[in-house]
Order: sequence, then structure tokens, then C-alpha cells
Amino acid sequence: MKIAVIGAGEMGGAFATGLLKTDLFKPEDITVANPHEGKLKPFAEQGTSVTTDNKVAAAVADIVVLAVKPKVVKGVIDEIKEELDYSKQTIVNMAASIKLDQLEAWLISGGDVPAICQAIPNIGIAHRQSMTFLSPNDKAAASPKPVLDIFNALGKTMVVDEDLLGAGTAMAGCGIAYVLRFIRAASEAGVELGFKADDAKNIILQTIKGAGSLLAEGCHPEAEIDKVTTPGGMTIKGLNTLEANGFTHAVIEGFKGSLK
Repeated sequence: MKIAVIGAGEMGGAFATGLLKTDLFKPEDITVANPHEGKLKPFAEQGTSVTTDNKVAAAVADIVVLAVKPKVVKGVIDEIKEELDYSKQTIVNMAASIKLDQLEAWLISGGDVPAICQAIPNIGIAHRQSMTFLSPNDKAAASPKPVLDIFNALGKTMVVDEDLLGAGTAMAGCGIAYVLRFIRAASEAGVELGFKADDAKNIILQTIKGAGSLLAEGCHPEAEIDKVTTPGGMTIKGLNTLEANGFTHAVIEGFKGSLK
């Protein structure tokens, strides 16, 4: 199986980087296309096929990934459409805010449309730690395994109705930025408490990793909080201070605000 990644920007580049860390594809079976050769150089050095011609990339792939900005998706489709074989190729669109029916309208040819899958990953995909949301059209839903296998190799994947893709973007795409902002704030607190900046960051990183491991094993957040919250202790004082400053409300409103 061969895959083409059209666009080597932040998300396309992260996706291609993650692919190279899996054993799903040989480097030569990955084609990365981008108009600027400078962004292609790191991938060429790792053995991938590279091109500045989107049509060349689309023609050789079983799966064609559109990892470009929403405003140029239609232009790319118009460019590659004649090179596509709807009987065997799947189109994966990573550009947010483009609807499946819009993609089908742009891609329809002779009354037929290809298998199309909307994919909303986050930048953790470069390290095979993405939380990705997939929404296929009817044709892709009939045979979802190839696309699922790719994104499952790059983190966790959830297939959702298309109307949840925006919420998924808020939770995972925007959410990764919120987590990083929390880490930064917690690290600054650690410095104020007396740790060096790098030590404070590493303490918080390991603490988050431990919390994530507990939840991954099926534990409930409040049950684990209760285990470390003793009467009159440090944890309850800190939690109450966070809530007095609107912590839970701020987190909820932040996620909701990203959809406004």
C-alpha cells in the first residue's frame, strides 16, 4: 500500500513524521508533496518520495491525504481530480471546517465519488500519540480498516458522526494547547516554590504521565483524587484554591469558547 501526503506544513509534516516511525509503510511508499522544496528536504533525507507536483503524488497512492489549509482544499482537488481512480483510492481530508458533502460535490465524476474520510488529528501525531477523530462517507465506511489502521498506529482513534468533529477538534486539537498551557503554568508555580525551571517542568510531566496511566487503567478521576485528599491536608487546600479562582469553570468555558 502507498500513501501520499499533500501538504508538508505543521499538520502534514507531523503526520508524515509519524508515518515514518511506524512499520506500516516503507519510506519509499510514502510520497510527500509540497510547493516549497525546503519543507520536503527532511523527508527526502529519510528515504521518502518527494515532489512539488500534487498530481504526481496523487497518481501513485492508494490513500491520498489532503493536509492543506481549508482555503486551498478545492484548488488541490481540482488539480488532482483527473489523476484519481475512485475504484481503488481513498481520500483523507485533514482540513477542518470542510464538510463531507462539500468534498463529494468537488470530487464527483461521472456520478461517482471516491471513499472519503475526514480526519482530525492533533500535533501529537508526530510522536504517534495523536487523538484522532474520523468521519467517513458511506463509501469509506464500507471498508474503513486501511484508514483506521493508519491512525491507530499513530495514537488513539475514534470514529464519530461528522457533527462531532468540531467538538473533537476542541477537545483534542485545541485541547493539546490547553494542556501545554497548564504545564507551563504549573512549571512557573514550581519555580516560585523553589525548583529550577527544567526540574519543575519534568516534575509536572511525570505527574501528568502518572495521572494518565491511572485513568487509562479504568480509574475514575474523583476516586483517585479522594485517595490523595486527606482532611485538612495540602491537596484539599490546593483544590479549593483552584476552584475559588474558577478552575473548573475556566476549563469548561475554554473548550466551549473554541467553538464560538
